[in-house]
Amino acid sequence: MTPIVALPRILRIGAGSSAELPAVLGSLGLSKPLIVTDRFLFDNGFVAPLVVGLAAAGIAARVFADTMPEPTAASIEQARSFLAQGDHDCVVGFGGGSPIDSAKAIAVLAVHGGVSRDYMVPHVQDAPGLPIVAIPTTAGTGSEATRFTIITDEANDEKMLCAGLAYLPLAALVDPDLTLSMPARLTADTGIDALTHAIEAYVSRRANPFSDLFAEKAMALLAPNLRRVCAAPDDRAARDAMMRGATYAGIAFSNASVALVHGMSRPIGAHFHVPHGLSNAMLLPAVTAFSAPHALDRYADCARFMQIAPPGEGDQAAVARLIEELEALNRDLAVPTPAAYGIDHTRWDTLLPLMAEQALASGSPGNNPITPSAEEIQGIYRQIWVGRAIEA
Repeated sequence: MTPIVALPRILRIGAGSSAELPAVLGSLGLSKPLIVTDRFLFDNGFVAPLVVGLAAAGIAARVFADTMPEPTAASIEQARSFLAQGDHDCVVGFGGGSPIDSAKAIAVLAVHGGVSRDYMVPHVQDAPGLPIVAIPTTAGTGSEATRFTIITDEANDEKMLCAGLAYLPLAALVDPDLTLSMPARLTADTGIDALTHAIEAYVSRRANPFSDLFAEKAMALLAPNLRRVCAAPDDRAARDAMMRGATYAGIAFSNASVALVHGMSRPIGAHFHVPHGLSNAMLLPAVTAFSAPHALDRYADCARFMQIAPPGEGDQAAVARLIEELEALNRDLAVPTPAAYGIDHTRWDTLLPLMAEQALASGSPGNNPITPSAEEIQGIYRQIWVGRAIEA
């Protein structure tokens, strides 16, 4: 099947690019934006420059600042109601993955109606909603360049994957200066999230030459700079590399899809409210160890792109280095196990069958080099409880 390649129409990457929002809106014929963000960014003055810049260009913007850290169906309904009270021709998502994911869902529901669950995969929403402009403030989710959004159905603790061209931003302004104030934990978790996107896009059964280009470049940017940016938050060169890498990884997985890590990550977030990037980090070494024998050459390539295996080394040795590096990265960046995070062990064990069922239902495990059984997924969940990538 011929791959379908889709990108934002406008992609501006570089320091200060967020200030170009008025010009970008003007070039698209848009003039009545709703800015969707979170309370932290609003209360700490990060949104004000956008509003002031728009006002100077004669554009009045309203701001919805009550997105949830992990967007829920109820929070999306609240935001949609806020949008309906004004006159808007576009939605600007400003923040990390949660505000941008919220903006995407709001933009679709505002035009097509219904509720979030109506749009859960296998439904594919290609017919457009309101135009979306994304301005990420974290180097991680890549949501600014993807045709996906994730909304939690709080009634049954399920993260709903929604997919289609309607969720692809019309424009993205990728400004690394916005990440300079990111706290260390968020920098680490979103950085590993971006690395996971790149690896999974490359090993996905739906990988293609286009997505491979961006996945390779993303790994080359992210791997050498992740520890560096956590150790030196003001390192602008490292921040720039991480931001570019995260966007390239977003392009890669938007055009190849993610795989088992993400399928297993969503139930952890839904049931235990673990941030998405952190739950990906918990899973990445163990899932890599499980999957690598079934795509040894692709995982070995990942080790080489990340510059942790020399070009002439054999695939088996390169993959061993990759797994060791992912485990070391979690140790160095203090990624907790589910046990260390404080999750109740009895509840974890009790929910394993449901979590495995939800992971498989998401569709992402089907893109993995090997599609696991529900029992194998439960086995991986048990491994990561105590932080083992490979069972003894």
